[in-house]
Amino acid sequence: MYFLDSHTAQQIVDRTMAIIGHNINVMNNRGVILGSGDPHRIGFIHEGALLAISQNRTVSINQASASSLHGVKPGINLPLHYQGEVIGVIGITGDPDTLMAYGELLKMSAEMIVEQANSLELAQWQNRQQEEFILQLIKGEYQDIGQLENWAKRLNIDLYMPRVAAVIQVQDDGPHALGNSMLKEILHLLENPSRGNLIAMTSMSELVILKPAFLDGKQWRASLESQRIDQLLKRIPASMSCHLKIALGHYFPHPGDIHRSYQTAKETLRFGRQMQPQQSKYLFEDFSLLVMLSGLKQDWRGQQLLSPFKKLMQQDNNQQLRKTLAAYLTHFGDQGECAKLLYIHRNTLRYRLDKISQITGVELNKLDGLLQLYLGQILLSKEQDN
Repeated sequence: MYFLDSHTAQQIVDRTMAIIGHNINVMNNRGVILGSGDPHRIGFIHEGALLAISQNRTVSINQASASSLHGVKPGINLPLHYQGEVIGVIGITGDPDTLMAYGELLKMSAEMIVEQANSLELAQWQNRQQEEFILQLIKGEYQDIGQLENWAKRLNIDLYMPRVAAVIQVQDDGPHALGNSMLKEILHLLENPSRGNLIAMTSMSELVILKPAFLDGKQWRASLESQRIDQLLKRIPASMSCHLKIALGHYFPHPGDIHRSYQTAKETLRFGRQMQPQQSKYLFEDFSLLVMLSGLKQDWRGQQLLSPFKKLMQQDNNQQLRKTLAAYLTHFGDQGECAKLLYIHRNTLRYRLDKISQITGVELNKLDGLLQLYLGQILLSKEQDN
């Protein structure tokens, strides 16, 4: 059963008193005044309302009968109904004979306000439930798949629709409130028109979108989704889009792995912002090696993989050797181009490269060694800078 609250009751009072020049009282289903044009009456029992509730009819009270009832003035009291139940009473103070002409109209207006308020509350509740459902999916911490299936069914969500995660983040170079308002505008654009996206705010500066994966109805194609992101960016005003970063994660066929898709989107965003800060869109496919290897940092295998570059970091206080290595990697070992970029003589370059090999124990003319140093540069240097 729906229970009338004081906020809705006062809303009824304010709207109906704007129509007529009489005081309005709104009581709950126990006869307690929740809203009134006379604030001093709020919280008191209205015996006229109790009569209207118990008899489920309009109760007219004249001057004579009002004197025999507690907390009652002349007027009419009409029961308010919602889904066939009496949820309260609207009371109008004044001459009953005069008020009868439009009492039913005010009752109908009040019931419409109740219905609108309840519909809004229900929609807000459903939105909160859907957002919590999405957050549970991307955390991947649920254990009872049956409970998750029931939850999805109540929300009219197809749990087994193939989906891929994307992350939209507002850069931290603007006011906090600006980021929040920007995300709400993006949320509106993503929901209109609706394309089956599941969207939730994971923080005041970030949205996660669980997107239907098969845009052509047959298979996952990152290129199609990339085009869709481009279309979204075109719809966003330039003043907003320059503050946004969008990352698309990897598609995993098993529905239970959507949290992995979210993790890859987050990692893709992190590497994208580090390596291509001027870009707005980042795709997992462009950073797949780094994303897949980033999880190894806490594992002994990862520690061994990154150990050569760690040694270089420890002995390269002024970062000269690391900058030399970065240039060397950028030009794929072309010493002539590397020396030009650094404005140094080739002999100086060779000296530095020999020093790097000596410190790290890596032979720079071998692919395995270069790969280790490359990964160390990406996974460790940026992390230290941040």
